Amino acid sequence: MKLDAEALSARIQAAVARQAELAEQLATPETLENPDLLRRLATEHSEITPLVETGLKYLRLVEELNQSQEMARTESGDLADLAREEVARLGAEIDGLDADLAMLLVPRDPLDDRPAVVEIRAGTGGDEAALFAADLFRMYSRYSDLQGWSIDLASTSEGALDGLKEVIFVVRGREAYGRLRYESGVHRVQRVPVTESSGRIHTSAASVAVLPEAEEVDVAIDPSDLKIDVFRSSGPGGQSVNTTDSAVRITHVPTGLVVTCQDEKSQHKNKAKALKVLRSRLLDQQVAEQEADRARERRLQVGTGDRSAKIRTYNYPQNRVTDHRISLTLHRLDSVMDGDLEELIDALRTAGFEERLQGETS
Repeated sequence: MKLDAEALSARIQAAVARQAELAEQLATPETLENPDLLRRLATEHSEITPLVETGLKYLRLVEELNQSQEMARTESGDLADLAREEVARLGAEIDGLDADLAMLLVPRDPLDDRPAVVEIRAGTGGDEAALFAADLFRMYSRYSDLQGWSIDLASTSEGALDGLKEVIFVVRGREAYGRLRYESGVHRVQRVPVTESSGRIHTSAASVAVLPEAEEVDVAIDPSDLKIDVFRSSGPGGQSVNTTDSAVRITHVPTGLVVTCQDEKSQHKNKAKALKVLRSRLLDQQVAEQEADRARERRLQVGTGDRSAKIRTYNYPQNRVTDHRISLTLHRLDSVMDGDLEELIDALRTAGFEERLQGETS
């Protein structure tokens, strides 16, 4: 996106001044004797440095572009031709820096580095929807493997034909929530189900919710607000799982939120997992309310936005996947379902950064 030149220059100069201020503060004896202050200032300095470096390069190129444009207007012959070549080269280089600056200018979301709590639920479509939910779980598992992330399974509810009615898992790794947050919404699949004998294409759906894992300091839960039930686990998991009251269901009475965990053999471990998921849902509600309070209509529904809308279609006969939020279509559904989500997520992140930047500068 094109940035307002005057406002951009002011933001860059402010960043340069702040970097110099931080460098001075980092060198003072008071800072060196205070480990917490030293760590905080060093982190801010490292985060602002890419903006300063990219911003100064941007301003230098703009100045060179202005000089070349002036030369192209006032000179003639070979000098004018060379100036026009420089104008084209510098213009292309400046355009390439626009997206980088847009991302650097948006304040980093402190939740981006949190683990991501991912909830996948089969929607309309019966057994085929449960099979699609299982496919989505495999897709995110493969993507996590490619990113070097780990997955901690919290709860599963199996359907027929190896499908999943519901699965909740936690993804841990660098920028896990920051990247997966764009997956929240309704995912639609168009394909011939394995149960369809006539070869007719069916449309099914599954919903995905991605929440930042909450810490105890983020959300205070009053124990008196919780209703905790224990019961015997169902489904595969071993004899001891099915014969002991290890499954836990926690109801948060004020909000009506219900979390069930049964994948561990230990009631204590299931309760701890359920509480983590509950905290994450409560934190997600708080963030969503803050977003709504900004009273600004967003073109792109990302992060904690509206999850009721269809965000993506997976069309198997055409080997096509379309993200409706950014009108991006890829004709390699097979590789996407095998975890190759990088192009989709990068495009969504760029669009999300541009949207947030508009909010910052409006």
